[in-house]
Amino acid sequence: MIRVILLQGGSRYRREQRDDAPELVDYDGVTYSLRAGPRTPQPTDHAWEAVAVYAPDEFNEEEFQEMYETARLQVEELNLKY
Repeated sequence: MIRVILLQGGSRYRREQRDDAPELVDYDGVTYSLRAGPRTPQPTDHAWEAVAVYAPDEFNEEEFQEMYETARLQVEELNLKY
């Protein structure tokens, strides 16, 4: 299984479990593109599933980086070592 993080903008995000990590995912009428991963984090106090990060397809790389940094405050998976 892959832990999928959909960055929705600002501090909004959605976490899902999937069997795959396609290039594009549709959710609530929005197309999200794969921006990072899937990668498996280094173990901490427990083993982690692979993580894939998505953002709305219309966001450019700079906007994605800003969303990613904002989301790091709430999304534990974005702060793990890979």
